[in-house]
Amino acid sequence: MFSEFTSNFENVKLKLNMRRPWNIINLPIYSLQTVDSNGKLNMNICTYVSVVSMKPKIYSIAIYYATKTIENLENSNNVVLQILSKDNIGLVKTLGKKSGVKIDKDKYLRKQNLLKWKDYEVLDNCCALIELKKSDCIKNHGDHAIYLFDLVSSKTIKENDILTFHDLVEQKIIL
Repeated sequence: MFSEFTSNFENVKLKLNMRRPWNIINLPIYSLQTVDSNGKLNMNICTYVSVVSMKPKIYSIAIYYATKTIENLENSNNVVLQILSKDNIGLVKTLGKKSGVKIDKDKYLRKQNLLKWKDYEVLDNCCALIELKKSDCIKNHGDHAIYLFDLVSSKTIKENDILTFHDLVEQKIIL
């Protein structure tokens, strides 16, 4: 009888430690590069990103309300979605946990190794760069607006060492 109680207790304990379903998927970590009307650079962290059409290639990106990224998207059409590598993990706290509304991300980013790709300034050591053109926005009752973008061009730099959701959890950056 005691072993049955212990076994049930262990099962309950395991269930209590389980993450929510949306936190068990190991998604890549992205940074969305935008600029404001004065040309100041901003980047954020995105995990709610998905290709939602093959022809034409359309990306859906959820952007948190009340951010510099939302402000910038109201005034511009083209952006660069960057697939981050594990080498970029040190940028996540600033780009993802601090808003460009409250801090000068342009100043912060200019101290990093930025590269020129086409007419854009992008992060060094990314796995891929995806140039997108804004096509639509769905403003819903949640905490993120859903932007739809058409693919303009892309460049794969490397296919390994992609920064993932689980990397951020393991490093105690999130959850």
